[in-house]
Amino acid sequence: MNKCLRKMSILLVFVLMISMIGCSGKSETKTIKIATKPMTEQFILGEMLRFLIEADTDLTVEMTKGVGGGTSNIHPAIIKGDFDLYPEYTGTAWSFVLKETGIPDDETLYKELTKKYEKEYKLKWVGLYGFNNTYGLVVRKEIAEKYNIKTYSDLAKYSKDLVFGAEYDFFEREDGFDALAETYGLNFKKTVDLDIGLKYNAINSREIDVMNIFTTDGQLAISDVTVLEDDKDFYQTYYCGTVVRMDTLKKYPELEAVLMKMDNIITDSEMSELNNKVEADGIDEKELARDFLIEKGLLEK
Repeated sequence: MNKCLRKMSILLVFVLMISMIGCSGKSETKTIKIATKPMTEQFILGEMLRFLIEADTDLTVEMTKGVGGGTSNIHPAIIKGDFDLYPEYTGTAWSFVLKETGIPDDETLYKELTKKYEKEYKLKWVGLYGFNNTYGLVVRKEIAEKYNIKTYSDLAKYSKDLVFGAEYDFFEREDGFDALAETYGLNFKKTVDLDIGLKYNAINSREIDVMNIFTTDGQLAISDVTVLEDDKDFYQTYYCGTVVRMDTLKKYPELEAVLMKMDNIITDSEMSELNNKVEADGIDEKELARDFLIEKGLLEK
């Protein structure tokens, strides 16, 4: 009886050892959770981040695209630990998250912004992609060429002969039409209230001469317009970059170098073109992101 018990005990120990060896041999799944806002360019950026992370590390990416409310919901969620990283805009972070009122120059703003994010939220900004998705003005290209209009100040000299179009909200906002017109001395022949989805049709069909835009609008890539320079810096800048939990970087230190590969790789016009390929041509954002990274030499075919 004792011999049987001894044999069973030895067998049990052997089985447990084999089980433990088997368990230790299994690799732990290491997951990075990315969130994006409900915008085409954010979907594209999210895919770029996913490709780079999964190509250059042994981390797996879990993506949550189009989080409703954007920053208002993503920011508290990333602090809580529901997400590890997401693309954010400097202007949004400065004015909406930090609730700062004064707007310093870009270099000072970014320096203060990153310092406050690390101290107050334990979040780190890792690189800026290069493009600035801010408000802007365009004029029909033929008019810009005829009068050599390159800046908002140039536009003011000829505004009395031109028709300006914008969506209703732009005429009502504190930083909208009235403030812009006062800053630059704009006095248009006529202003037109347009549905936001019809603005590009209106300028392409010559119903209006000038309109407000976002500088990475997809339709900019295919419209015969000139984007003007905001020479008095009326509009706040919205450079986009990656915000990451510092705990995540501590856990996976290899992540920071990978994210920095996105630093300064996309211009305004490139982002506009990418947005248009998704919105107008129906190209899948995943395919587009992959091709762009290959083109930039950041991903192998």
